[in-house]
Amino acid sequence: MIGTRAALRSELCTDEREFGELAETWGRLYRRCGAATPFQSHAWLHSWWLSYGTPGRLRLVLVHDGGELVAAAPLMLVRQPWPALVPLGGSISDFGDVLIEDGERADRAAAALADGLAAAARTALIDFREVRPGGAVERVYAYWRGPRRQVPDSLCLELPAASMDELVGRLETAKAQQRARAKLRKLTALGVEPRVVRPDEVDAALRHMLELHRLQWQGRKVTGEHLQERFAEHLVRSVGPMVRAGDAVVTEFRLDDTVMAVDLTLLSRQLAGGYLYGAHPGLRERKADVATMLLHAGAQHTGAGGHRVLSLLRGNEPYKHHWRPHSVVNQRFLLARRRTAPLMSAAVCDVAARRRGKELLHRFHSWRERGGGRP
Repeated sequence: MIGTRAALRSELCTDEREFGELAETWGRLYRRCGAATPFQSHAWLHSWWLSYGTPGRLRLVLVHDGGELVAAAPLMLVRQPWPALVPLGGSISDFGDVLIEDGERADRAAAALADGLAAAARTALIDFREVRPGGAVERVYAYWRGPRRQVPDSLCLELPAASMDELVGRLETAKAQQRARAKLRKLTALGVEPRVVRPDEVDAALRHMLELHRLQWQGRKVTGEHLQERFAEHLVRSVGPMVRAGDAVVTEFRLDDTVMAVDLTLLSRQLAGGYLYGAHPGLRERKADVATMLLHAGAQHTGAGGHRVLSLLRGNEPYKHHWRPHSVVNQRFLLARRRTAPLMSAAVCDVAARRRGKELLHRFHSWRERGGGRP
């Protein structure tokens, strides 16, 4: 036990086996935390740890009220570029956060979690990255007693939870709307048929999705981690339980009885988010618009589940802007103790330097596109 506040007790868990045994109680807390995204589910986090975790570095700060888990911070210790506690999930997770149950215990649970984090941090900085606006970490930040900073992190794009007809109606011009409807008619004319995969079929469908993903990106720049076996093992291990719990859906798209594309969409109370897909190049050869096909499926998921938004997740790719999404900026929360305040200053300076570097690189590319004239 590392702290108590108003009958709530916080403790630090570093045992991997105990983490695995928390699935049921973690799941109950996850359902009671309205801000949670699929990346805070036990299935996703525990699987990620098995594929990517470093033995001896697990740091789970847990807050109990009696025998019930009311808050949790899933973290790990890193040493570079400075000692820090960072969220589990790493770069393959679009959102990081803690879990705090909603309701009358929320403030006390957040305060107790803040105390527990302070005790667990010792000489490390606490660095919560990629927190979606409205995330549970915001409550912890409010109760933090030491030095703290909040800075912008990655950009995400979101669409309202709406039917495909409504999304088409959002397009800026009548001509753009006509093109979108023509693409939908083309998919129908080709006979592309979506089918939600049954839970017992998920593992095979995910393996096929990754094969199609590799094929579609062959010869082009691709996120290298998506081609690694440890990533495949993580997806197969985590997504099956998530599908059974209603936290994910896998959709196959068939053409002439052949699976030509597979999509993985993650679900929570807040959002439905298209995480990864694989599509055979033959779809584009037959003039099928894959982006429109996937968006149509995503719109159906939001309508069926009552989700608030259809998230396009992290990334500012030009094709996403065609649908006039809202820009939502994830936040980064840095929490320090008095003795680790210099680490926080170093992190803030690093953020500023990286942002300045991106700005200069953007200006350089713009200059090159203008033919090398004066920037």
